Order: sequence, then C-alpha cells, then structure tokens
Amino acid sequence: MTTTADAGRGGAPARGHDHDPAPQAPRSLVSRLLGRQPLGILFALPYAVYLAAIFAYPLGLAVYISFHDYFFAAPRARVSRPFVGLQNYADAIADPDVRQAFRNVLVFLVINVPITVVLALLLAVALNTVVRARTFFRVAYYVPYVTASVAVVAVWLFLFSGDGLVSRLLGPLAPDPPWLVNESLALPVIAVFVAWKQLGFFILLYLAALQNVPKELYESASVDGAGRWRSFLAVTVPGVRPATALVVILATITGANLFTEPYLLTNGGGPDGASSSPVLVMYQKGIEQGNPDIASAIGVILVILVLVISLINRRLLERD
Repeated sequence: MTTTADAGRGGAPARGHDHDPAPQAPRSLVSRLLGRQPLGILFALPYAVYLAAIFAYPLGLAVYISFHDYFFAAPRARVSRPFVGLQNYADAIADPDVRQAFRNVLVFLVINVPITVVLALLLAVALNTVVRARTFFRVAYYVPYVTASVAVVAVWLFLFSGDGLVSRLLGPLAPDPPWLVNESLALPVIAVFVAWKQLGFFILLYLAALQNVPKELYESASVDGAGRWRSFLAVTVPGVRPATALVVILATITGANLFTEPYLLTNGGGPDGASSSPVLVMYQKGIEQGNPDIASAIGVILVILVLVISLINRRLLERD
C-alpha cells in the first residue's frame, strides 16, 4: 500500500511550500513616508512645528540674507535686494572686529570648557558621596543656573569692579587696571563667571551618569588596592565618558553664543573689543549699524565653526 509519504519519496523531492514565508506586498508611498505607526507623527508634530518655527526658519532666513545685499525697509515696501554671492562673508572676515571676536570666543572656550568639565565632575562626585544635607547642596549649586543673568551680573560687578570686594581684599596685589577693564583679565573673568553660573546644570548631568556606574567596579578596584584617586581615574572617569562628551558639547555651544555677560560686565565687549564675542558683534552690526547681511554671514560662520568643534569633541571623547 503506497502512502503519501512514499509517493513523496518516490517522486520529486518535497519542497515544503506550506512553510515558505508569504511574499510581502510592497509598501505604499504613504507607509514609506509616515512609517509603520503614522499615529506617532501626531505626537511629534507639535515639537516639529516648534523646531521649524524657532530654529529651521530663522536659520534658513539667515543663510538667505547672508547671500544678498539685504537691509531693513518699511513693512510691505518693495525694494531690490540683489544676490551678492560670498561678498558678505568676505566683508565679515576682512573686518578686524569680527576676527578679534572669533579669537576671543576660541580663547573663552579654551578657558571655560575645561574648568566646567573638571569642576562639574569633581563636585558631582563629592555630592554623590554626601549623606547629610544632600538636597540642600544640590539646590545651592543649581540656584545660579536658574537665576536671571542680569541679577547675577550685578553681584559680579560688585565683586570685580575697580573698588569691588575682591580688589579690596587683595589690596596692593589687585591688578591695575581692574579686572573688567583689563585687556588681559576681562575675558578670563567672564569665562570663570559663565562656568560658575552654568555649573549646577552640568553637575546634575554628571550626578545622573554616576548612578549608572556599577558599584562592583569600585569594589573590584578596592580589592586590587586602588585608593580613592586611582578609583576615580580608573572607574569614574571612564564610566561617565558619555556624559563628559555631552557636557563638552553643551558647554561649547553655550560659550559660542556668549552675549549677555560681555554686554553687561564690560560695557559691550570692552576694553577695546578684548571681551567681544561673535554674537555681540552680530548684534552691533545687524541692529545698531543696520547691516543684517554681514551679521547673518557672521552667524552662519559661527554655526559652521560650532558644528566642526562639536564633531571633533565627540570623535575624541566617544572613541573606544
């Protein structure tokens, strides 16, 4: 008696069509554009509109203005704004005030970013080990970050003005000219001020990162005879490397957009432009002098510079 299995063995080998995956229908254009869960677009739409209105549109308009002979005109006035190519960029780069502002911001980042990273990490480690009054110390470090810059600047003017508290305490050791009118010291003082003001935010980032460092690593390091400093270098620093990359990038972006501090502390970038910044020069060129085309070119150059520095920092800090 011949069974079905025998017939299968006697004839052509069975191919098991019943187990082959069914061919998938090609995805429609709408499905490819909106994804498998189109409802998620509705949840992301408000933030996408916010990004487009607050960031994308102004950036696109700035790029457009930077390539045209652009000037302010009365509302609904029809004026000619011809395309000038890279002329605005050439004029911006040729301006000594612009070049000095970019040199200043590079010096500022060299001072500010390392101070911010080192102090934020050390204070975060210290706060992470505090048992009593932990909440008080965390709030105390965070208060300057949420305090209005104008109010905090008034305190620093009281401390570092010509007859300020710091100069009085130093007596004959105080610099002459004083801190904020000294060409060599004005920018470092501003860099320290910004680091102090932003410190609370970066401490919170490091505190969150420290919670993800396994305690077993510290126990293993202790068994191997490592002290606190060695454990800090061998366990803590590598364990919070992603947070360090984030802190460096955010500190770079914040420093590159420096405006309020030199505007208020040194009367608009003084003395003689020693503490000016690209954003401050953009304001002076675009608003005070009525050259929005050159100001936009400065802004585009600044965006490109920040992107390049951020990418370099990310490659250096996140590589294995």
